[in-house]
Amino acid sequence: MTKITAGQALAKVLIDWDIDHIYGITADSINNTVDGFYKEKEKLNYIQVRHEEIGALAAAADAKLTGKIGVSFGSAGPGAVHLLNGLYDAKMDHVPVLAIVGQSATGVMNTNFFQEMNQDPMFVDVAEFHKQVVSAEQIPYVVDEAIRSAYATKSVSVVIIPDDLSGQEIEFNGFKTKPLKAITNQVVPKQEDVTAVLDALKEAKNPILWVGKGAYGARKEVVAISEKFGLPVLSTAPATGVMPTDHKNFMGSWGRLGTKPAFEAGLMSDLVLFVGTNFPFARYLPETAKFIQVNNNLADLGKQRDADITVLADAKLFFAELLKSDFSGDESAFLKASQINKQNWDKWLNELASDDKEGLSAEGVIRAIKENSSDDAVFGLDVGNNTEWAIRQLPFDKQQRFSMSAWYGTMGFGLPAGLAGKLSYPDREVWTISGDGGYAMVMPDLLTEVKYNLPVINVVLENKAFGFIQHEKLMANQALYGINLLGADWAHMAEDMGAIGFTVTNLAELNDTMKKISELQAEGNTKPIVIDAKIKNVDPIDTSFVTVDENIFGKDMVAGYRKQYNISETSQPALSSILKQI
Repeated sequence: MTKITAGQALAKVLIDWDIDHIYGITADSINNTVDGFYKEKEKLNYIQVRHEEIGALAAAADAKLTGKIGVSFGSAGPGAVHLLNGLYDAKMDHVPVLAIVGQSATGVMNTNFFQEMNQDPMFVDVAEFHKQVVSAEQIPYVVDEAIRSAYATKSVSVVIIPDDLSGQEIEFNGFKTKPLKAITNQVVPKQEDVTAVLDALKEAKNPILWVGKGAYGARKEVVAISEKFGLPVLSTAPATGVMPTDHKNFMGSWGRLGTKPAFEAGLMSDLVLFVGTNFPFARYLPETAKFIQVNNNLADLGKQRDADITVLADAKLFFAELLKSDFSGDESAFLKASQINKQNWDKWLNELASDDKEGLSAEGVIRAIKENSSDDAVFGLDVGNNTEWAIRQLPFDKQQRFSMSAWYGTMGFGLPAGLAGKLSYPDREVWTISGDGGYAMVMPDLLTEVKYNLPVINVVLENKAFGFIQHEKLMANQALYGINLLGADWAHMAEDMGAIGFTVTNLAELNDTMKKISELQAEGNTKPIVIDAKIKNVDPIDTSFVTVDENIFGKDMVAGYRKQYNISETSQPALSSILKQI
C-alpha cells in the first residue's frame, strides 16, 4: 500500500470522478487539505476565487452547464458561511455540488477556539449529505460517498474535515468501485397513458405543449411533436432552448421572464401538455383547460395543479411513444395565429432595439450580443431585468448554452457562471449579462478571470436602479424608495483590474465596440472584457399578465396596459384578434 496524506487521497478521489477544477480560498483550518490539492495540481486545478460565495456559485453553474458535479471549498467559520448562497442555488435547481469545509483541528475542538463552530447543523437544510469525518482514513471514503450521494439525489453534499486529519498520512491506493456519474434508470410510459393523451389531443381545439428542463436532450422530439400535432410550444425560462428559439412554433416562456405570444397561447389553450417541469405558475392557467402532466418524479405529479391525466415517464421516452401514433393534428387557425403573434412580438422587440434617440435600450444591447455571439456561445445570466431581456432575445437555436439562478434567484450569479463556463468549455465563447446591481456584488472576482487568463465578455447593463424591484414597487403603487444605485465607470475599473473595458452609450458605440471585441478575440486575446452599457432606465414589459384582449379584460384595463408599455393595437394585436382575421 502507498502512504500519502489524507488530503492528497481526497484529491485523488476527485480526479477519479473526472473533476478537474475546484474553487475556494485557503486558510489555516483547511491548509492541509489544500496542500493535498497542490500535490495533484497536474490533474486538479485550484481556482482561487476572491470570495467563497463566488466559488460555490461557480460550482453550481458548472453542474448546470455540464451535468458534472461542481466542487468548492471554504475554511471553518466565515468561509463555511460564505459557501451557503451558492449551495442553496444548487439545492433549489437540483444539481450535484460538493462542498469541502474546513474545521478546527481535533485537539482544540470543543474548547471555544478561534473560529470554531458546530458546522454540521448549519448545512442540515441545504445538503442531502452532510458529515464530519473523525479520522484521516475516513476522508477519501466519505468524500467518495458524498459525491455518489450528490449524483444520486441531484443535490448538495458537504464534507467537514478537521485540518489536522487531512495532513496525516494514510495508506490509500484508490477504490475499485467504479465511479458512476449518471443515474440511468429511465421511466417508460405505460401504453394506456399514451393512448389517453392521444385521445385528448384529438378532441382539443387549442392545445399547447409546455416543456421544462426535464425535456432537455429531447430537442428533436419536441420539434417533431410540435409539428406533428400542430402545437404552439411554451417553455419555462430555465428550459429556454429545449426547442430552437427561432422555430416558428416556439412562443417563448410564460411569466415575467416571458413573452406576449406565450402568455396569450396559454390563456387561450383548452389543453396543456405539461412535460418535464414542476413550474409553479402553471396554477394560473385557465381552469377550463384540460391539464396533462408528464413527469418522471411521482412526487411532482399534481403538485402545482390538479391534473386531468398524469403520465409517469421520462420526457424523451414519452415523446418517442407519442410520435409512433398514426394520428397527426392539423396546422390549426390557433397555431397560425400564434405564429403571427410571435412574428409581431419579435418585430416589436427589434424596433425597441433600434431606437436610441432617448438613450441606449437594453434590447439594443441584447440584439448586439445575439448578432455577434458564436453558434456555440455559453451565457451566464444574472438575476433581474437583465434576465428578462436576455431570455426574450438571446439565440438558443444551435449549440448555445446558458446558466441562470432559476429557483433561488440570487443576484450576482452572472459573473461566476461565466467563470465556470470558460473553465468548463475553454474553447467556446463565453458571455455574462448582468445589471449593475448584481455585477457590483461580485465584481472583485473579475480579478479571478484576469488571473487565469479567461477572456470572458462581461456585459453590464447599468440603469442605476434595482429595476426588477422598481417594477414591483410601481405595480404596488409604492414610492420608488431604496432602489436607486450610484453609477460607476465599470469599464475604467475593469482596466485598473487588468481587464479590457469599453463604455457604450448609443448604438454606434455599441456596434464599434462589438467589432473591436471580435478583432481582439480573433487575435487570441486572453484578458476578460467588460462592456459598460449605459442604458436608459425603462420598465420592461411585464408579460406575467398581458392584458391586451378587450373581450377578457375590458377596454379600460387594456388601454392602461397599452399606454404603460407603449404597445399599439396595430403592432401588437391580441391573439384573439389575429385569430378572427384568419
